[in-house]
Amino acid sequence: MRVLAVDPAVRNTGYAIVEFDGRNFKALDYGVLSIPAKHKQSRALAAVRMALYNQIKKWEPDEVAVEGIIFVQSVKTAISMGAARAATMIAAADSGLRVYEYAPKKVKQAVVGNGNADKKQVAFMVRALLGLSETPPHDAADALAIGLAHHYNSDPIKGSIIERREV
Repeated sequence: MRVLAVDPAVRNTGYAIVEFDGRNFKALDYGVLSIPAKHKQSRALAAVRMALYNQIKKWEPDEVAVEGIIFVQSVKTAISMGAARAATMIAAADSGLRVYEYAPKKVKQAVVGNGNADKKQVAFMVRALLGLSETPPHDAADALAIGLAHHYNSDPIKGSIIERREV
């Protein structure tokens, strides 16, 4: 199974294509979609949607996994993240893909073993679990972690280890 995993943000959206063949995980692609601050939010969201749509067309994932909203941040940040999530969901919907949401603490718990892990710990663990030659940027590492958590949750033998919600 192949999943597009997304850590949504208007300016720096982390993305990853993670594949699980039943035995091994493989990161096929990952990175950060960086949108310059000089672009208005509407243009930035359109760019995020188009870039993710292009990733879907290139890699043909089976599903999309996205990080849920973090409520401890400011209202402005939550609204901005919500808009980036919407851009992600529209790209997925345009391609006929299901979208699953994961709470950030649950992703960290599944991948690191600690729901309060910091970004450095997540990046380190993702690198180790996927056998990457370098530590990915934090936003890409978060997307990779979301992809791993999605695959862990989709394992019919282990069953659901974290709550996932189709959105």
